[in-house]
Amino acid sequence: MNRKSFLTAKTEYKKPLNIQSINKTARINSGVAPYTGTWGNSQITHLLKRTMFGSTRADIQYFKTKTMSQAVDELCTPLTAPAPPLNHYQGKDNGSGQPLVDPTGILKGQTWVNADYGDGTTNFYREYSLKSWWIGLMHNQGRNITEKMTLFWHNHFPTQMEVVGDARFAYKNNALLRSYALGNFKALAKAIVLDPMMLIYLNNFVNTKFAPDENLARELQELFVCGKGPNSQYTEDDVKAFAKVLTGIGLNYNVTKSSWDVNYVFNPNNHDTSNKTFSGFYSNTIITGQTGANGINELDALINMIFAAKPTGQALPEAAYFICRKLYRWFVYYNIDAATETNVIAPMAQVFFSANWDITVPLKLLLKSEHFYDVLNMGCQIKGGIDFTLGLLREMKVVMQDPDITKQYDTWTYVQYELINIQQPVGEPPNVAGWPAYYQEPVYYETWINTDTLPKRGDFTNALILYGYGLIPAIDVIGFVETLSNPSDPNIIVSETLDILIKIDISQVNRDFIKTSTLLGNLTNDIYWTQAWNLYKADTTNAINKNVVKQRLQVFFYYIMSLAEYQLS
Repeated sequence: MNRKSFLTAKTEYKKPLNIQSINKTARINSGVAPYTGTWGNSQITHLLKRTMFGSTRADIQYFKTKTMSQAVDELCTPLTAPAPPLNHYQGKDNGSGQPLVDPTGILKGQTWVNADYGDGTTNFYREYSLKSWWIGLMHNQGRNITEKMTLFWHNHFPTQMEVVGDARFAYKNNALLRSYALGNFKALAKAIVLDPMMLIYLNNFVNTKFAPDENLARELQELFVCGKGPNSQYTEDDVKAFAKVLTGIGLNYNVTKSSWDVNYVFNPNNHDTSNKTFSGFYSNTIITGQTGANGINELDALINMIFAAKPTGQALPEAAYFICRKLYRWFVYYNIDAATETNVIAPMAQVFFSANWDITVPLKLLLKSEHFYDVLNMGCQIKGGIDFTLGLLREMKVVMQDPDITKQYDTWTYVQYELINIQQPVGEPPNVAGWPAYYQEPVYYETWINTDTLPKRGDFTNALILYGYGLIPAIDVIGFVETLSNPSDPNIIVSETLDILIKIDISQVNRDFIKTSTLLGNLTNDIYWTQAWNLYKADTTNAINKNVVKQRLQVFFYYIMSLAEYQLS
């Protein structure tokens, strides 16, 4: 299903809206000059939906008190590290019908991140502890871009928990990405090479001078720093030379998995001490082989070399352009044509390089630009599974903070179940390139919607409207509209709800249709809703009056969330 077909798709239970589809070949000529236009609901929700998971009414009202530049600066303020995930699994089934006791002595409510491995059952529950913890951080995020950037880096430097099989390494990897979420990309690239999770995932922990392994060496160039474009001109010999530099970087472990230390180790006996010669893409650099403990210093020379690599005649290192394109596709749109390359990517790359690889500099330039707020860049992304699910839960103010740690984590686990259903499970990108929506030409975001995922998205929203999903409580539809400025006016309900939930502009004709067919029960006078609401408010204990209001609101939200436009950000 292509994007145009998706946007104009009809369903049997709603009247299709007349929306303007955006021609994928039509481009935008605006650049990175600061945006100076209107700063209202449309621009604020656009910024928040792209930088956070959903935009609540409280978020929108808060940023109305800021200028655009102040809003971006606040969103891009680095945060302190959150408390680590906890043992929520104490007492669960250990696989033999008995209550689980953590064999490493970690009690319920304590963190396991620095404990020994334990056993397979314990590690299984720790992985779900980590995934639930991460989902909880996204659900309870503050007004900040850190969670969106942590997911960005997880997609850029992907690893799979189920493949690596040690929750402690997965936590350390998440903490690393989180700590550099708004930090220095060059420093992060070096740190990721030494990250235990990545060393296992790409097999560098078995990369020795006796049996070189090229996986990490290849992906460091092809996927992590330079990319696969025509201006990334490394050679197969470069891959082999990279692998030699990385020999000896492994893990500190003994005979059993329980004794693994959650850190890398450099073994000089496994390191190739020969000189490594590189191609013209790397200016024919020679990295002098070093012996003993000094062998690890070759990594610094390698990182400096790859961050200086550029084809003949190009102004900046290829890494600057590559990462700025990744940021653009994550935050704006997937199609980068010649005009966007010239007007947006090139100036982003220039400030990125000039700022010594500080990711916040090109990021802020993009988020403050006239290009970012161009009307054609609003509502042009199809939501990924995490955006769809966490955005829904946040925008509809679904509360999942049970005081019991087991119930709390188990509730977040139900979010993970839904993410598995719609093909974006936390911690499990499908391959070393990340999720196809951010690299698979020519469809990109369109991969999120197919005959399997779209009905499952609908099942999830419908379940939340009516009765909840597993341990996730149902949406409090009455509580939601009570946060609006005047719930007794059906026009206000429609207008303010659409402002929060939908990015594509809905015409007044269609707004009236939504109001009449849902809140008014196909009657024609607004007084029918106003009277129903006022009767409920006069005595909120009256079950009959409450159900009238609740059922009309359920139909209303069912309709809104069944729109194709609801899948857009």
